[in-house]
Amino acid sequence: MTTGSSIRAGVSPSPRNEDPETATQPKKGNAATGVQAAGIRAITARAVAFYFRAPVKAFFRGRIDYLGYARAINPHVQAELGWSWRMTTPALLAHAVRAEGWSFIPNQVLPPLMANTFIGAVLYTAYLQSLSSLHAPSSHHIKRSYPPPSISTTLSAGFIAGGVQSLLAAPFDALQVRFRTADILEGKYKTMWHYAGHKLHSIGVRGIFAGWTLSLVKDSFGAAVFFSTFETIKSQAYYEFITKYYGSRTRDTLLESAAHYRDDMDGRPVIKPHYTIEPAFLLLAGISASITSQLVQHPLTELQTVHYRRLEALDYQAHDEKKPSRIMQRYYHAYEETFRQCKKLAKRAGGWRRYLYRDFFLNTIRQVPSTSAGLIVFELVRRKYAFENEEVTISKEGFEILLT
Repeated sequence: MTTGSSIRAGVSPSPRNEDPETATQPKKGNAATGVQAAGIRAITARAVAFYFRAPVKAFFRGRIDYLGYARAINPHVQAELGWSWRMTTPALLAHAVRAEGWSFIPNQVLPPLMANTFIGAVLYTAYLQSLSSLHAPSSHHIKRSYPPPSISTTLSAGFIAGGVQSLLAAPFDALQVRFRTADILEGKYKTMWHYAGHKLHSIGVRGIFAGWTLSLVKDSFGAAVFFSTFETIKSQAYYEFITKYYGSRTRDTLLESAAHYRDDMDGRPVIKPHYTIEPAFLLLAGISASITSQLVQHPLTELQTVHYRRLEALDYQAHDEKKPSRIMQRYYHAYEETFRQCKKLAKRAGGWRRYLYRDFFLNTIRQVPSTSAGLIVFELVRRKYAFENEEVTISKEGFEILLT
């Protein structure tokens, strides 16, 4: 049996049962993994939103709100009545279809959904590609990379992925920030497709990337913490737990209570950990990643909200300004004005911490289920497209622990 590199003293992984035919299978692209994970994550958020009895946007905040127009034409929402089943996502969509016809779905709902799926797919795909470049075992496209990537590696891969996502999502962010439901209600724009094309043409490249610095910081650092937390708990913490748990028990008791078999090559007993342990760590990793990423993204979102309020005024000023240097000065001073305004708001709230983390608990609790589900789906899809030519074991005290 071949022995791989060790991540700690007394513990060594070994690949087993390599299938030469499997090794020649065509490689599934990381793009397919990213698209499926992002799509299923969006569907999961829609389904679990029923638990919170609120529209989807209150459950999981996507970058593009696809229910804005549906809420604007719904009399129950406009009357600000208490919650009822008429305010659930299916009811809002059903009312909009009755009022606007079935063309409402491809014209008003499909574009934002496609944008959210694209943005999520970019994030997951960029992370997989970055991780493969920074961590050699991850580039082999096998089900389990051992040794797992270090924290610094996953932080770097997540940071790169967040930056790529922020860059490609900039046009969608610009559209979302400037969207006014009244423009469509008044007939200024017939569909979301019409709105997107007209608005992007009018604001130009400068308008698209106005306020992008805050978005870049939020997405990069948020994704770095997001993926690093997930990978660390899913891999390092899981390996550490099963090694200590099974290694702390006597050999005879272990072999009597755990499912095991004899290795064909050296005859050593192979212990198979209980099937519920790894899924439990996977769920814990998803929950922890959602919470820790919110620690970074929530306060930056508060700053973004204030900054985005003046972008439309900057669009008009930039349109009339002929000197590019003057335009850049306006955008720079806009950040200074945002900081001054946030400083006043923080003073009123009783300090920066209270201001930046207000409603943190409620927003995080709402986001945890769908984000955790999205990460679990991401991991399952990644394993689905991986090669099955290796099994990895950890050697411990005369026996081996099989990493299924």
